[in-house]
Amino acid sequence: MSNKELAEVLFTDTLDLEDVLKKYPRRDKFITRYAPSPTGFTHLGNLYTAFLNYVLAKQNKGLFILRIEDTDQKRKVKEGIENIIKDLNDFGLTFDEGPLNLEKEKGSYGPYIQSKRQSIYDSFIKYLVTIGRAYPCFCTDEYLESLHKEQENKKVMTGYYGSYAKCRDLTKEEIVKNIKLGIPYVIRFKSLNKESDTIKIKDGVIKETTLPANIFDIVIRKKDGLPTYHFAHVVDDYLMGTSLVIRDHNWFTSLPIHLELFASLNLTTLKYAHIPPVMINDNGVIRKLSKRKDVWAKVSFYKELGIPTEALKIYLATLINTNFEGWYQNNLDKDILEFPFSLNKISKSGPLFDKDKLYNISKNYISRLKAKDLYKLLLDYTKIYDIEFYKLITSYKDKTIAILNIEREIPKPRKDYYSLGVIKDYIWFMYDELFNNLTYEWQQIKDINLIKDIVTTYITKYYYEGISKEEWLNSLKLLANDFGYATSNKEYKENPNKYKGNISDITTVLRVFLTSKKDTFDLYEIMRILGLEEMKRRITLLK
Repeated sequence: MSNKELAEVLFTDTLDLEDVLKKYPRRDKFITRYAPSPTGFTHLGNLYTAFLNYVLAKQNKGLFILRIEDTDQKRKVKEGIENIIKDLNDFGLTFDEGPLNLEKEKGSYGPYIQSKRQSIYDSFIKYLVTIGRAYPCFCTDEYLESLHKEQENKKVMTGYYGSYAKCRDLTKEEIVKNIKLGIPYVIRFKSLNKESDTIKIKDGVIKETTLPANIFDIVIRKKDGLPTYHFAHVVDDYLMGTSLVIRDHNWFTSLPIHLELFASLNLTTLKYAHIPPVMINDNGVIRKLSKRKDVWAKVSFYKELGIPTEALKIYLATLINTNFEGWYQNNLDKDILEFPFSLNKISKSGPLFDKDKLYNISKNYISRLKAKDLYKLLLDYTKIYDIEFYKLITSYKDKTIAILNIEREIPKPRKDYYSLGVIKDYIWFMYDELFNNLTYEWQQIKDINLIKDIVTTYITKYYYEGISKEEWLNSLKLLANDFGYATSNKEYKENPNKYKGNISDITTVLRVFLTSKKDTFDLYEIMRILGLEEMKRRITLLK
C-alpha cells in the first residue's frame, strides 16, 4: 500500500490540497489577526495583544482579523466566543473579518472559528500523509506516561521522537487493521531533524537568534478530529494571509515546530513578533499579571470601574511604546492611530502595569471631555451599573450636564473623576432625592444655632438668582463682616485677635450646609445650579 492509498483510507471525502489553496488566493494587504481561545474572560494581556494587532493593521492601511481558536473543546467555556466578540466591540476594536456571532461572519477567508474548519485541516494533513510526513499513532495515554517515566530514568530528553516514536514504524497494513478494529488514534507529524540540528530564527521583537530544531513527532490531529494549535496556526495564518503573527513570547520556543511545518507543506514562512506579557509589581516582586491573583487582569473589571474605553486605549498605547506618552501630550487633538507604533520600541522585559498611571491618564482624558459627551458616557455606564442614578440623571438631563460642566471648559479643568464610577460620589449632593441621611463635615464653626444664623442671613439678605460671580464674592465678604470674621487671609493674619476667624470659616459653613462635604467643586456654581428655593429647603434639614 502506498502513502497516497493510506491517505485515501484516512480521508475518504477530503478535498485535495490544491483545491483548498485555490479558495484562498494570496492578498497584497498588510494583515494582522487576534486569535484568542474561548476559555475564560478576556485578560488585559489579550486586549493588549489585540490592540497592538489593530493599530499596526490600521497604520499600514491593512486588515485586522478576529479568529477564534477553539480546537481545545475541553477548555471551552459557555458563551466564551460571544464574550470575546463583545469585548472587542465594547473596546472599539472593529475587526474587518471574523465571526459576528456563532452563525454569522464577515470576510471571504473563513470560517473564522477553527472548529468549523476541520475539512480544511484534513486536506493539509492528507497531503502530509501522502508525502510520508504524517502518520496515525495508536499509543494510549498510559503508554505515553510510561514512556515519559522511562526517559526520565534514562535522563534523556522526554517526548515522542526518534526511536521512541513507536508508531512511526507501523506498516500501512497494520495501520489499516487498527483502524478497522476501531482503535482510537491521533495523527502525528514526522520530523526529519536530528538532536544536534539548529535553526536560525528571525523575530520582530526578540530579533535574530538560534534555537534547537524540532525533533518531536508532534500531534497535529487529535482523536476528536480537530487539529492541535501548532498545526491549525500554520494553516490558518497562511490561508488568511497574515503578514505578521503577533503572539505571546511563550510561543517563541515552539517556532521551530511551525517553521518545519511550513517547509513540509511548501508554504511561505510568515513573519513573527513574540511580545512579552504585561507584568505587575507585587510588593517588590515583578511577575506576570495573573488571572487568578489580579483583578486588574480582567478586562470587564475596567468596565465595572468605569474607565472610559478611550482612556484605556491611551494607557495600552503607553505600554506598547514608551515614547507614545510624550507624543500624546503634544498631540492631544490627534487620533491615537497617527502615532507611529513600532515593534522595535516594545519592552523586551514586558510592560509594567501601573494603576496610578492608568488613573492619571483617565483623569486627564475625562477632564478634557465636553460636558455633553461625559453625560452620554455616564448614562451608558449607570444604565448597567447603577440604574437608580441612571433614572435620576435622565430626569435631570440639563441639570446634570450643568453639574458636569463645573470647572470644565477652562485652561486648567478639575480632575476629580478618574472613572465614571466615582462621579456619583462627587456630585450626589446636587440632587434633592439623594440629599438625606446626612453627616455634616463641620469644621471651625460647629455651633448649629450659629450655623443656622449664618446660612439664613446669607440666603435672605445677600443671595439672589442671577447674582454674578463678582457680586457673589463681595456678598461673602459682607456676610463675614456681619459675623465678625476677617474678609481676607491677609487681614486675619495681620490682626488675628480682632476677629473670630477667617472668611474661609464662613464659606466652609455655606459649603457644608449645601453639600454636607468640606471639599467640593466651585461653591458659586453649586449655589447657581441648586437655586434659591432648594437652598432654603436645605435650611430645614439642619439639626
